[in-house]
Amino acid sequence: MTTTEHAHDRDDRSDPTLYRTPADAVAAPPEKLAYVVGFDPTAQRADALFTVGTDPESPAYGRVTSHADLPDLGNELHHFGWNACSSALAHAGHQHAARRFLMVPGLRSSRLHIFDTSPDPVRPRLVKVVEPEELAAKAGYSRPHTLHCGPDGVFLSCLGGADGMDGPGGIALLDHESFEVLRAWESDRGPQRLAYDVWWHLRQNIAVTSEWGSPSMIEDGLVPELLLGRRYGHSLHFWELDSGRHLQRVDLGDENQMVLELRPAHDPEATWGFANTVVNVEDLSASVWLWNREGEDFVVHKVITIPARPAQAEDLPPALQPFGAAPPLITDIDLSVDDQWLYVSAWGTGELYQYDVSDPFHPRQTASVRLGGIVDRQPHPAEPDVPLTGGAQMVEISRDGRRVYLTNSLYGAWDAQFYPAGVDPWMVKLDADTSHGGLSVDSRFFPHGSDFLGLRVHQTRLQGGDASSDSYCYRR
Repeated sequence: MTTTEHAHDRDDRSDPTLYRTPADAVAAPPEKLAYVVGFDPTAQRADALFTVGTDPESPAYGRVTSHADLPDLGNELHHFGWNACSSALAHAGHQHAARRFLMVPGLRSSRLHIFDTSPDPVRPRLVKVVEPEELAAKAGYSRPHTLHCGPDGVFLSCLGGADGMDGPGGIALLDHESFEVLRAWESDRGPQRLAYDVWWHLRQNIAVTSEWGSPSMIEDGLVPELLLGRRYGHSLHFWELDSGRHLQRVDLGDENQMVLELRPAHDPEATWGFANTVVNVEDLSASVWLWNREGEDFVVHKVITIPARPAQAEDLPPALQPFGAAPPLITDIDLSVDDQWLYVSAWGTGELYQYDVSDPFHPRQTASVRLGGIVDRQPHPAEPDVPLTGGAQMVEISRDGRRVYLTNSLYGAWDAQFYPAGVDPWMVKLDADTSHGGLSVDSRFFPHGSDFLGLRVHQTRLQGGDASSDSYCYRR
């Protein structure tokens, strides 16, 4: 076979859901399935991967159509992702990669469960378990939190050091297809010790990481002494992507505790992105920050502040009663594939905000919806007499930006502190106006409670990719 024939064969076999440009992703057919992880905070029942119908023309719309139980207990499924995505097109060697396997880490167990969505995407099958001993021995890490599929492998951000020790946390590099743990990604970590998210600017060979806390700082809940002592993460780190060499640390101020989600621009030529902080210890506000490259260095600016909401002490959980307010607690953000719309979830007040960020330095709020919340517990329109527990938390956006999916649990031990009456699982879909801004709740889409077997639901992934699972190699 000639070289030309080899190249043609690769193109024929390439996954059509690997998109060269953001515009290609936006124009692709809409998702028909969503995958959602659920966990039992008591560790008495198996966690599960759920499949939910998202095709409005199907009788399965808004329904849980299947679930796959894990074979072991105590995992606490949290974030998860695909083995391959559009970044694979950065190198010709991965042109035949397929967005086929869902890699599902257990945040408490340090196990990594691999599900195959082929041949039946409605019923993923568990095909492999990567044990914590392999993660510890080959990369020196534990407590896997977030994963992203990169051009050379899967980047798995971990909060703990080997065997659950407090660190430093960092990134394990895994093979796309065998799922073998290859090594720790960092070659020179500089001052970085705490970990949370990782993302990148592929064309500029830059990686970005954020900070939450080590295992002892998070696993039993928010520790007031550490929070008031300003000891949770409050910095962004910038790295050389191909070598894992630390380049720059930017401190957002130690009053801004817990720098979590990273959402870089999808435009491969851009060098800006958004990050959020959970709480300001001086006034309980939360904030969103913009990073941008100026010359060789990165600078970071606060661009959104959401204040705490005053409340009566009797309406607040014990942890918040001394403060007389419900903090917004920004726990997730998501940026649409066209880089125009930013969504910010305030888990404490139950609010989801929509911002026009066509000028990323000056976001403009265009809409908001409230679901659940510590105070008032706003119901879903499908059941207007039933107050929701938990609050708007994990956000996922469809590739075309028209659909926004929400779930309501943060982390078992933290749920108990801020929602002590319990968190009954729910998943919500919002319709977004992508012309002028606007949000409305879809009353037809509301899997909740027993639909998820009572397991708490966290992150959502969409069939064919979504706004927070891909980075693109080409502008047009």
